[in-house]
Amino acid sequence: MTHHSPLRSTAPRTIAGLDLRSAWLILVACAALSMVVAAMAALNTALTDIAIDIGTTSNEMTWIVDGYTLALAALLLPAGAIGDRFGRRGILLVGLAVFAIASLVTVWISDPTELIIARIVAGAGAALIMPATLSLITAGVPADKRAIGVSIWAAVAGAGAIAGLLLTGVLLEFFSWRSVFVTFAASAALVLILSVTIGTSRDRDPGAFDVAGSATSMLAVTGLVLGLLEAPHRGWADPLVLGCLVGGAVLLVVFCVLERRRTSPLLDITMFANRAFGAGALSVTMQFFASFGTFYLMLQHFQLVFGYSPLQSAIAIGPLIGGVGFFALFGNWVAVRYDSLRFVLGGGIMIAGLGILLLGVIDYETYWGLVWILGICAVGIGLNTAPSTTAIMANTPIDNQGVGSAVNDTARELGAAIGIALAGSIMAAGYSTQIAPVADSAREQLTAAGQQRIAAGDPVSGQALTTQADTVADHIGRSLAEATAVADRIADQAPSLAAQITRGAQEAFIGPMSHAYIVLGSVLIASGLVLLWYAPRRVAAMSLDGGPSGHPDTDTDTDTDDTLPAASDEHAPPG
Repeated sequence: MTHHSPLRSTAPRTIAGLDLRSAWLILVACAALSMVVAAMAALNTALTDIAIDIGTTSNEMTWIVDGYTLALAALLLPAGAIGDRFGRRGILLVGLAVFAIASLVTVWISDPTELIIARIVAGAGAALIMPATLSLITAGVPADKRAIGVSIWAAVAGAGAIAGLLLTGVLLEFFSWRSVFVTFAASAALVLILSVTIGTSRDRDPGAFDVAGSATSMLAVTGLVLGLLEAPHRGWADPLVLGCLVGGAVLLVVFCVLERRRTSPLLDITMFANRAFGAGALSVTMQFFASFGTFYLMLQHFQLVFGYSPLQSAIAIGPLIGGVGFFALFGNWVAVRYDSLRFVLGGGIMIAGLGILLLGVIDYETYWGLVWILGICAVGIGLNTAPSTTAIMANTPIDNQGVGSAVNDTARELGAAIGIALAGSIMAAGYSTQIAPVADSAREQLTAAGQQRIAAGDPVSGQALTTQADTVADHIGRSLAEATAVADRIADQAPSLAAQITRGAQEAFIGPMSHAYIVLGSVLIASGLVLLWYAPRRVAAMSLDGGPSGHPDTDTDTDTDDTLPAASDEHAPPG
């Protein structure tokens, strides 16, 4: 006879309250997500090495970074819908394969155009990966543990860009820039193998695929993102920028009209009438507006003013990783447990806005003078990171989780593009105005020095200096990075002029940088006030059938833990 000990538990094994199957699903999905997010920011620190190795122009360098972002943003909504229709795990596997191949081929690339194409293809793969990761979690994790899964996903999404900078910095310390792509390819291949072990889910009644809506959404997002990416370089009045922004806005209206008329739309735009869904989308947009606008300014400050290496710069931003990760978990718990979505979203955005505002109004000459302000920013962004995503996904029908995830991800990309465009435009305008006297002085001094050498009987050297004067002045006027490079080149020939250029360029950078921080912070504080007014108290409302009600007013006394029905797993994972 077999005797069973009364002390032996028959409950399933858990990790942090999650059953092992759910924990494994979250781990694999977040591993895939981390690569996609890291790849957005990673190349910023490697661009100098790439430019030297394969001879890229300034415009090509921009597209090496922006091509990935543009493809990712444009394809997110259709990719999310395809995952809902054909199975989210299958689309994840395809995306990982495309991402891995596009990353690996860079080992043999020696032409800038080929590298740009490879980055666009990698962005397309990332568009298949990103919405699948979140929708797999929200559809595959039990309802009472879903908030934990979303919190972890949001924390990884929020900190992934910083992790990408750190990874690139470490690799560049020891290897060439190609090692970054090899690392992404190997990671994607590993995650692809692991992804075979997780379950899948799909829309149980997808209806006809919305081809017109997909095409219109891709063109609309492409126009808006392309216009925003080009605005800092070309100016907001440039015909291309205006054409893209206006065309994108018009196509967005056309997309909304098309979706209202379809019985099986790509995106049910009436979901935005749900205040929790709409507030979540706005909050996500503002988080990445703040994060990427700040990263754009701060990385330049660390490297070009403080003189940090790429690795040191990534480590310096490191406090944001821990802060965002911890407060993402805390913010979601508070929002769900105490029905305080309104205060978490509005208060968090206002705290982040205050931190960024302080970056613009407080003088700091060393890193330690601003690290405590980074802490304030981390608290604010972290508090919003998970609750905003939870609000979007909890108010999206279970069969459309891929599209809901794509809305969340598209809001991220648009917010990041707007933040960089606004910060970059303020910087470009302010720097150009303030650097002009320095550039003119450098031109005059080099011309005078050249004429002196010609008069002293050294016409070759003198003519070279005179010819160089206009080129030097032009480079000084473009950016702090180019002014610093000019100063380094002429330091041996004209040390006093080099010091003058460095000092003047840094002063011309710091003033507009402060103005940009003030504008970013002010926009965030205003957005926080809007969220305090608009967002509901509860994360989601329940309809009688157990699904999200989609009603504009979600301030009802309902339990938020069981908002979504259980997913229909086609292939249950082992164990």
